[in-house]
Parts: sequence; C-alpha cells; structure tokens
Amino acid sequence: MKRFANKVVLITGGGSGLGRAAAVEVAYEGAKLSLVDVNVKALEETKRQIAEEVEGAEFLLIEGDVADEGAVKKYVQETVDRFGRIDAFFNNAGIEGKQNLIENYDTDMFNKVIDINLKGVFYGLKHVLPVMKKQGEGYIVNTSSVGGIRAVPNQIAYGASKHAVAGMTKDAAIEYAEHGISINAVAPGAILTDMVIGSFKQINPDDWESASKEFVKDNPAKRLGDPKEVGRLVAFLLSGESPFINGAIIPIDGAQSAKY
Repeated sequence: MKRFANKVVLITGGGSGLGRAAAVEVAYEGAKLSLVDVNVKALEETKRQIAEEVEGAEFLLIEGDVADEGAVKKYVQETVDRFGRIDAFFNNAGIEGKQNLIENYDTDMFNKVIDINLKGVFYGLKHVLPVMKKQGEGYIVNTSSVGGIRAVPNQIAYGASKHAVAGMTKDAAIEYAEHGISINAVAPGAILTDMVIGSFKQINPDDWESASKEFVKDNPAKRLGDPKEVGRLVAFLLSGESPFINGAIIPIDGAQSAKY
C-alpha cells in the first residue's frame, strides 16, 4: 500500500530544490499534488519530471507568493476546492538573501528574507491549520535550517528567520496536537540545491565548486547533501507513520550541527 494513496499534499516552493524533491517522493507513493511557486515555468518542470515517471499523477499548479497573505489564502482555498482536503503540507518556500556583516546588511533585503521565510511560513500555518483541524488530522513540515539551530556568519536575516521557524514549529505543535495534527521542521545543512550553489557563488563567484569543497572539509560526512535525502525525510514526516513525532526540529546535515 502506498503511503500517500488518495492523500492531498500541498507544497510551497514546489518548483525547485527541496520542494521538488519532496514532490517527487510523495508522487511516487500516490499523492495528489498541489504545488505552489512564484515561478510557473519551474512548476511546469516539476510536473514534467514527475509525469514522465508516475502514470496518472494528479497536479494542481498555483502561481503564488508566500509573502502575500492574500496569495496564501488563495492557494489554500484552491487546493481545497480542487481536492476537498489537505492531508499534508510542506511549508517550504524560502530564500537565503545576500551575505554581509550586520552593520552592512541591506535593510530592504532583511525585510524581504523575513517576509518570505518567516511571514510566509506563518501565513501557511495560519490558513492550513483550520482545514486540518476541521478534518481532525493533518501533518505539517516546515523548512527551518541548521542556520535555525546554530549561527551562520554573514546571514543575519536568514538565521533570524530560520530560528523563528523552529520556534513557530514548536508553538504550533503544542497548540494543535490535541486536534490530531503533527507539526515538525526539517533543518537541512548544505544540500546541493540551486539556493546553496548561489550561496557558494556569493563566497567565490568565479569558482563556486572550490567554495563548496572548502565548506565540506568541516562536515563529518565530507560531502554536500542530496535533495533526495531531504525529500525522503519530509515524506516520512508527512506520511503519518509516526504521528507522535511532534514539535521536533530534525537536522539533516551529515552531523555538522552536532560538532563542537
């Protein structure tokens, strides 16, 4: 029996990176997908990749900015209108922003990161939770980061937003556990996504791969993570196999955050 047979899975940031990886994993197991992203072409590419390998996969593609509460209400309502319910929600969309010392950090960029990474996750929780509460069941995974459980130099906005996501996850979990809803967060380290490649390009614009090799020297696993590894963890948490896991912030970083 496929874990997501006849289940509706809503994913933000579904056009790339971890959102796409999670979409692939749950689609293989029968999920009906509602995918949200600001980039429609990226959503179409996610759909194309899945449709080539998963016969009969059902999709709803929604162009939407998670930093706009009206757009969030719209993607939630469109999902319910199409599928009738939301069984699982990967509240994932986010950006890194620019790297800089705090004293030089651009205020507009700070606000943009907070609007997407923090307010976007809050809006998602705010509007999906009533749907799940009415159903009496639901599973949510927020995307935090190892930058949400330890400091990352030159990333004040990103670190602040991801620490806040971890805090919101815990708060939401204790508020909604009695309604049959489990809410956890994944805390990825450096996973080989376009966003992480962009981060390395900020460090070394001419040779990002050299920057990545220097970075992984400090990782016990001596490598970057694969998006599929995060997608599989997200799928497990959304599957309902272990609903007593609730309010957890789960690192997936090759043990880097465990180092002194």
